[in-house]
Amino acid sequence: MSKYMNLIGGYAKKAILIKIDSKRKNKVLKKYTLLIEKNKNSILSENKKDIKFALRKRLKNNLIDRLILNRKKLKSIINSIKKIIKLKDPVDTTLEKWTRPNGLIIKKVSMPIGVIGVIYESRPNVTTDVASLCFKSGNAVILKGGSESINTNKILAKLFRKALKENKIDENFIQFIDSKNRKLVDYMLSKMKNYIDVIIPRGGKNLVEKVQKFSSVPIIGHLEGICHTFVDKDANLKMATNIIYNAKLRNTSICGATETILLHKKIILKFCNPILNKLAENNCKIYGDKIVKKYYRGKIFSAKEKNWSTEYLSPAISVKCVKNCDEAISHINKYGTKHTDSIITKNNQTAKKFLKNIKSSIAMHNTSTQFADGGEFGFGGEVGISTNTLPPRGPVGLEQLVSYKYEIKSKGKTRK
Repeated sequence: MSKYMNLIGGYAKKAILIKIDSKRKNKVLKKYTLLIEKNKNSILSENKKDIKFALRKRLKNNLIDRLILNRKKLKSIINSIKKIIKLKDPVDTTLEKWTRPNGLIIKKVSMPIGVIGVIYESRPNVTTDVASLCFKSGNAVILKGGSESINTNKILAKLFRKALKENKIDENFIQFIDSKNRKLVDYMLSKMKNYIDVIIPRGGKNLVEKVQKFSSVPIIGHLEGICHTFVDKDANLKMATNIIYNAKLRNTSICGATETILLHKKIILKFCNPILNKLAENNCKIYGDKIVKKYYRGKIFSAKEKNWSTEYLSPAISVKCVKNCDEAISHINKYGTKHTDSIITKNNQTAKKFLKNIKSSIAMHNTSTQFADGGEFGFGGEVGISTNTLPPRGPVGLEQLVSYKYEIKSKGKTRK
């Protein structure tokens, strides 16, 4: 095992020594889209094997939903890569430049991070998004997908390597760990700091907790997405109803789905039933506090303390009545996970207060939390959402996958 993993690490380190210009990077990505298009049937055939395995294993429905590929999803994957092709290469860009009084000319220049390790579950589009983003930003990537999607991930990684080879570029810019052995993840986390510069976990709470606990390599990632939508006293009812319906039910299995609704006490009588009825009509289970239970006429379960800390990733939601915006902010900062939180209000002063005081990496006003996504931000895709306090924060796309260095010039300056 150690020999296999160290070999992969060594190959990745060697690959990043090669500097590739933007034109060649885009040629590889273009070739990759053509290979996906050409091998559609083979990809879907491999995906069927994974679905069969997942059903036999009795995986949760939301995991199986993430795993399934079809022609529409493949088209979306190709479009995502095409967007990345159009984005400006973030490497070797002068971010700032200034001259000191002593004659030093200082430039802050972007550079690749190096070797990125990505550990992920279920979603095959992670393979394509991550490989494309890492390659375009000049990084090598070591991919470790979940056992439930090994066949799909394997073919998608293989096609990327083929695109590299056909363009006479070291195919080890992209490497896929072709094994279901979970001990390889432990090795990757604890024994590869000489090879891997950063680890990005994409998956459920258990995976991310494990990575945070055992990794000797720096991490970019988030533990959970407990996202909130706060309906202020100055909200528009129709807007609030539509946004909350979308924020919860458009896709319940993504980390940007709203998991808790906070209702201002001054609008609860008028807003509670229309908003919650629309969710209930679409089979959403509702947990409410005592005040919400008093006003809501539909089926409702009592919310307990644990509900405020629950990421459902299913058609279920917690609802709480709050006195004002300050209490909403306080609740979010206590129970939230610094992911994505939104306020619905016509009052710009209240919105400003909310946006400036919640600790989340993404703060929204009159917007569905489901927009917490690199593609929606115009990043072409994402390798994940970061809730770290230190940067990068929010969706990690192309420009977040670079570091920087200072390049300094002078005419023979020496320091006194």
